[in-house]
Amino acid sequence: MDETASAMPDPAHDSSDRPVFALTGGIAAGKSAVAARLAERGAVVVDSDVLARRVVEPGQPALAEVAEAFGPGVLEADGTLDRAALGALVFGDDDARARLNAILHPAIRAAAADAVEAARRAGARVIVQDIPLLAETGRAGEFAFVATVEADDETRIERMVTRRGMTREAAEARIAAQATRAEREAVADLVIENEGSLEDLHRAADELWETLEGLAAR
Repeated sequence: MDETASAMPDPAHDSSDRPVFALTGGIAAGKSAVAARLAERGAVVVDSDVLARRVVEPGQPALAEVAEAFGPGVLEADGTLDRAALGALVFGDDDARARLNAILHPAIRAAAADAVEAARRAGARVIVQDIPLLAETGRAGEFAFVATVEADDETRIERMVTRRGMTREAAEARIAAQATRAEREAVADLVIENEGSLEDLHRAADELWETLEGLAAR
């Protein structure tokens, strides 16, 4: 798994039923930085974005399904997924996006379940699923604790423009395509505000780590 760090087994607890925690947040809010910090502290982080790329690698069933649903034009000459071409087909088209999600989401969930089981077998103490679309998919109830990383829309737009080279219009469209902040906060047990420095965010992530470690030890 990418962005993971192994934790030492705890002989006092059976790792086979370890709780799984969820981390979510709006685009450019700082979720990835929190996930990376949790991994540094010892969490195994199961990254849905990484898995989403993995399930459409050449030879994977989901890639064949995507090509069948959207046509051979979504494939590069070497058989890999042409993400730009696929994005052009589904962005702004709710029906097309729903068809794509119906293919990808089950494959991603299955890959995540495998990763969680592998982490449990390895004796991981704290397992966190990094799920950007947690509110959209209605899966918050599957997790023992949910944290969301948030920042106001203007801050997120500025980050996307200055750090990712996006136009303001594109950044606004990306925000509009996701669940609202209120929807994410409604399913979260903890809201991490990321309007300050990276050091501030790391302190908040460290506090989250202490919370999750305590919950996992029960």
